[in-house]
Amino acid sequence: MLIRSLTLAVLLAVAGPLLAADNDTPLASERGKSRPLIVIAPSSIDPTLISLKEAAKTPAFKERNLVLYTVSDLMGQRDGKDLDAQTTMALIRELKLPVSDQTKVILVGKDGEKKLDHLGPIEAKVIYDAVDQLPAAEKDAAPPAAPVAEATPAKGSKAAKAGKASKPAEPAQQPDD
Repeated sequence: MLIRSLTLAVLLAVAGPLLAADNDTPLASERGKSRPLIVIAPSSIDPTLISLKEAAKTPAFKERNLVLYTVSDLMGQRDGKDLDAQTTMALIRELKLPVSDQTKVILVGKDGEKKLDHLGPIEAKVIYDAVDQLPAAEKDAAPPAAPVAEATPAKGSKAAKAGKASKPAEPAQQPDD
């Protein structure tokens, strides 16, 4: 019995961090809430990086639920706020990017899928057009809702006194082939 308990404890100790690591990525926390726009530039003075940082300050950027992630010189930021090195590396690993000396711009949808993957300079208008062309289902994507518990009737209410269960719904009819 002791060996089984120790084996289970070791398995949980090893598997726990591995399972938790899947949800610790920065893009996983954005899923269903916003559209991450990731800019990976070779330097902080890259013209594409600077122009997209300026575009992030406009209302058009916020209207489309875009969040700007930037990585330059292995330093990451989310909407201008610094990310720690571990979060920055998790972002790079999640995107599975090859090494390049050009600026890379990636738009990720609310569903977590890449919608735009561009190498080199790009204008904000191209990104806005890509967001505007997304299907309506992706535009309306929302984070998964927490399950809602059914309300139980109060002690003195008629529903609580009835005590009679309602008739279950009939199963849907299958069409004949």
